[in-house]
Amino acid sequence: MVLLIDTNIILDFLLQRKAFYTEAQKIMEFCADKNTTGYIAFHSISNIWYLLRGISDTERRAYIRRVCEILRVACASHELVECAIDNTNFKDFEDCLQDKCAQAVHADYIITRNAADFVHSRVKAITPEEFFQLHH
Repeated sequence: MVLLIDTNIILDFLLQRKAFYTEAQKIMEFCADKNTTGYIAFHSISNIWYLLRGISDTERRAYIRRVCEILRVACASHELVECAIDNTNFKDFEDCLQDKCAQAVHADYIITRNAADFVHSRVKAITPEEFFQLHH
């Protein structure tokens, strides 16, 4: 099983957001399993760094290190990025890049809280709850 984990799930996990932490933690634990390869899109790392700007660099580095101990980093090729640039179906360009990274690693799913934002995704996007309904 190959999963690309959207930024919102990773932030839920790192920041232990009350309403979403339990599901995010279960997803990260699932990715730590040897039968699953979890990925984070390369650009999500800088997005997380920016979003956590209110805490020290040392803490941010520790958060990023923690994520990279569980998830591999997915990169999209130049061609896939050009394809994303030309794709006007996504409202949010960042979501399109998530899809391209998921394609690059042959992900089975993109795990996100905002599956509706990925209606035009080539890789199926589902919520953590939907994922566990399918895989339990």
